[in-house]
Amino acid sequence: MEHITDVNIEQNVPTVVTIGNFDGMHMGHRALISLTKEFAREENLKSVVFTFNPHPMFLFNNKAHKALIMSPFEKKHIMETLEVDCYIEYPFNMEFASMEPEKFAKEIIFEKLNCKVLIVGENYRFGKKQSGDYELLKELGEKKGVKVIYVPSVLYDGERVSSTRVRNCLINKDIDLANTLLTVPYFVMGEVIEGKKLGRTIGFPTANIKADNEKLFPPNGVYATKTIYNGKIYSGVTNIGINPTVNGQFKVIETYLFDFNEMVYGETLKTYFFKWIRDEQKFPSVSELTNRMKIDKEMSKNYFDSQEFDKWRKLY
Repeated sequence: MEHITDVNIEQNVPTVVTIGNFDGMHMGHRALISLTKEFAREENLKSVVFTFNPHPMFLFNNKAHKALIMSPFEKKHIMETLEVDCYIEYPFNMEFASMEPEKFAKEIIFEKLNCKVLIVGENYRFGKKQSGDYELLKELGEKKGVKVIYVPSVLYDGERVSSTRVRNCLINKDIDLANTLLTVPYFVMGEVIEGKKLGRTIGFPTANIKADNEKLFPPNGVYATKTIYNGKIYSGVTNIGINPTVNGQFKVIETYLFDFNEMVYGETLKTYFFKWIRDEQKFPSVSELTNRMKIDKEMSKNYFDSQEFDKWRKLY
């Protein structure tokens, strides 16, 4: 996959392009990318996914929960698994945000990207003050010989699937619905770093994952998770929080993997979240924390053995 992170985006072969923020890569995003790949195959075009970095919400401060469902690193990883030909993270700044929509469409999308087919969501807005929309793209496309197609919003339980809806699910600990909307479970991907190593002393050695600071995490607490390492999937429990029992002060992501004895410092783990078990608690003693962790382990195992997990079982 070609990956571009600057303004040098020129393409010398005809392309089919889809545009959006693609935060979380939910059902709606995947519908856009699927159609883009379909056109690429049928019309012998290069598939291009065009997004922005940083996410516009960081520039405009227009989100109550200003955090990413997926970090740029995680999103790139997903784009690779979807086998997109070219993935562009175009630099987003105030100068770019103030560009007239006609200029953006003509100069950047139609000309620089050599676009022959453009695919957007029905609610897509772009350009200065978000004044551009599908109708404008269609009108400009007709003049340039570009086929512009809009994809209707994807609905689930009668409600539009959106990144905002997924964020709200995560914030409210509704991991199951978030995972359904995302089509794959919410995950954290990051490097394993050294921690306090308390877990080893109490029989629960954990991998401490360094995740992106701009990523949205579910509320502090304990979750039933699955982690991929070296192509193998391990069940476990993951704690998001500050470790109040041992006077922790900074947010950490600690994963305890069942039947796992590897030393993985410096390596990258991918941990999928499936079920909230409990909120983070401060226990009177380390021994009481240990007893609670034994219960957490059993609750996680029971979840993965239950019918509730059946819809994911074949994949994880």
